[in-house]
Amino acid sequence: MKKALLYLLAFILVQFVCTYGVLIPWVMAGGQTLPQALNTLAYGVVPYTAPMLLVSSAVTSIVLIALFLGCRWCEVSRHYLRTRPWGVLFWASLIAIGAAIPSQWLIEKLQFEDTNAMLFSMMMSSPWGYVVLCLLAPLAEEMVFRGAILRSLLGSYKPWLAILISAVFFSLVHANLAQMPHAFVIGLLMGWMYWRTGSILPGVALHWVNNTIAYVTYRLMPGMEDMTLGQLFGSEGRALMSVAFSFCILLPAIYQLHIRMRRE
Repeated sequence: MKKALLYLLAFILVQFVCTYGVLIPWVMAGGQTLPQALNTLAYGVVPYTAPMLLVSSAVTSIVLIALFLGCRWCEVSRHYLRTRPWGVLFWASLIAIGAAIPSQWLIEKLQFEDTNAMLFSMMMSSPWGYVVLCLLAPLAEEMVFRGAILRSLLGSYKPWLAILISAVFFSLVHANLAQMPHAFVIGLLMGWMYWRTGSILPGVALHWVNNTIAYVTYRLMPGMEDMTLGQLFGSEGRALMSVAFSFCILLPAIYQLHIRMRRE
């Protein structure tokens, strides 16, 4: 547990240092002095822009990847890729597709406010948002939460408990009630995949598709993020039908993934 907490603390510190390491100079470049910039950040009145957020997030992900690779906190090997696990990667990606609508339905029923919606909308409005949110972030987070934290927990706890703890950590660091339920469930699935395969690649695939769905939906259907499923599909009945249909994708995908991971 000590190592897992160390990795979690490192993740949080890198997030903090990189975020403010970008925001402070950015605000100062706008004409403020250092004390003024610190005061602006302290009172939460930062004039956020898409480039500012993208640079901050990109730097954070790159530093995390470099740190966890450089310190060997996350082991990287080509062995799993050499087994050609294309079936596992396919079904892992399909799980993300099947989970998208049920996750949104759950968020609506819990009625949690998405406190980061505006910031993510700004980032997704840029083509560079795909690189940062869908490529860099999934890789960095899988290296930290599965490749380092879960790997260390599996050495001390039973698999189900280690996966549960890592999923809790993963949901908590999102610091957003609207994202936490989805992050927890997806964290369980990605933890299970890491335990079965010993590789972060299936989790990266699921994570990538999950974030890509949000990005593509935002780009192709602006304003959809403010709509409920009932509004999107025309009625609550149709919304429930879409949830049921999604489970027809999600559950078989989980079963097929279970079979494939056993074979491969």
